Amino acid sequence: MGKSKARIFRKGINDQLPKISRNDAISLAVENLEKGDIAGAKYYITMFGLCAEELLESGASYETVVAIKNILS
Repeated sequence: MGKSKARIFRKGINDQLPKISRNDAISLAVENLEKGDIAGAKYYITMFGLCAEELLESGASYETVVAIKNILS
């Protein structure tokens, strides 16, 4: 594959990923947890490596954080 094709291919992959900060990811994970969307929350938790303390400080309820403790490890 030539340099141009490789660059275009990488650019396409990078454009698909959302550009969000860690604070935004924490807020979105908490929102998804409160709505009951565990899959959506898991996406942000695993991508950014969020811990239980960060989620609790951002307003997630203790019960929801305990319920997903297996993906927080």
